[in-house]
Amino acid sequence: MTGPATDTADVIIIGTGVIGTATSFELAKQGYKTVCVDRNSQIGHGSTAGSCAIIRMHYSTRDGTAFAFEGYHYWRDWADYLGLSSGHALARFVECGCLVMKTEANGYLEKHIGHSQTLSIPIEDWDAEQIQARLPVYNLASYAPPRPRVHDAFGQPNGSRLKGGIFWPKAGYVTDPALSAQNLAAAAARHGARHRLRAEVIEILRQSGAVKGVRLADGAEIQAPIVINIAGPGSAHINRLAGVTDDMTIETRPLRQEVVHLPSPAGFDFEANGMIVSDSDIALYCRPEHGNHILIGSEDPPCDDHRWVDSDTDYDDNFSEQWTTQALRYAQRVPELGITSQLRGVVDLYDASTDWIPIYDKSALDGFYMACGTSGNQYKNAPIAGKLMAALVTYCENGTDHDTTPMIFTLPYTGLKIDAGFYSRKRPVNKDSSFSVLG
Repeated sequence: MTGPATDTADVIIIGTGVIGTATSFELAKQGYKTVCVDRNSQIGHGSTAGSCAIIRMHYSTRDGTAFAFEGYHYWRDWADYLGLSSGHALARFVECGCLVMKTEANGYLEKHIGHSQTLSIPIEDWDAEQIQARLPVYNLASYAPPRPRVHDAFGQPNGSRLKGGIFWPKAGYVTDPALSAQNLAAAAARHGARHRLRAEVIEILRQSGAVKGVRLADGAEIQAPIVINIAGPGSAHINRLAGVTDDMTIETRPLRQEVVHLPSPAGFDFEANGMIVSDSDIALYCRPEHGNHILIGSEDPPCDDHRWVDSDTDYDDNFSEQWTTQALRYAQRVPELGITSQLRGVVDLYDASTDWIPIYDKSALDGFYMACGTSGNQYKNAPIAGKLMAALVTYCENGTDHDTTPMIFTLPYTGLKIDAGFYSRKRPVNKDSSFSVLG
């Protein structure tokens, strides 16, 4: 009686989320025989499916801003980028713009304004009257600092008002993030890429100090000289399986998150006339959601408990007190908000790094690469992250030591050059980061 068959490939990618499928697409276009493996039964049905899928370009670092602006162009030109036939249903990018409130907590956006101006990213400086003209349901009283619902001063304004914000008109969101990963997988398949679902990796195979492939839970082996860990909230587990954590100064961990869905106030169509809003005064972000709903997430202030979990498969996926806290904090900004008794939204996991900036890097194990710590703020960058990872694989496999001579990567649309060492697993913790979902 024979055991499970052994498969072979040039590259194994662990994860069929939006970044895993984008990396597969880019490598397959270069002629690599890729196979994506995922324990889920459908492509894009891990943390990608729970993503808020916001496409923005405001970051606290210059490299993060440049990378995100590059990513925007692929979503704008999604059909052309994929090259699929007209019969494919494609994920839709809604370019509604993003307003970020100027607050003391974000330094009144001085860094963000400077980065956008340097990189020629369009911005508009709105005063309070312009904000209220566009969002008439908004109350611009200041409630900072954000508080939990049990605090005695919760819901009490502090006596000042928000004076304005910066609007990024090119920002938006993708209506179906899981479909975007499926689009990328279909585009990759046109170039020979394969996908194996219901395939859980239980071992990283090694030989002579280099990666050799993976073993799956059913006993099957896939052999390849290159393995890329893009397992989302499971990335820390995969890195431990590979034994590559000892030289990493940046770690990743799964973080439980809740997102609230509520109907827009009566008389205002938030789906048609709203926008993405990042509001550090109440430490929430929001975006339009189908059915004239508003999607509301936390910007991870200290008052919101960070619920790190040990396992990305065994965690409480029920709504908690945090759902109500987010809904009520948003009601400070939108007094006419109707908070329903039916709790609607998403409970899922982020794959968060120490400084909330991703790791796009090689590892101490030859042939083993990682695109980790990406959840919460990297969905938007998936297409350009796929290009960077494909370039990094070629760079390292051609014999250059990325640790000592970091790859300089040219962003195709804008022509800007970034030092890929910015995303190193061995970098110092980046003190310019927001240390939150904002990146």
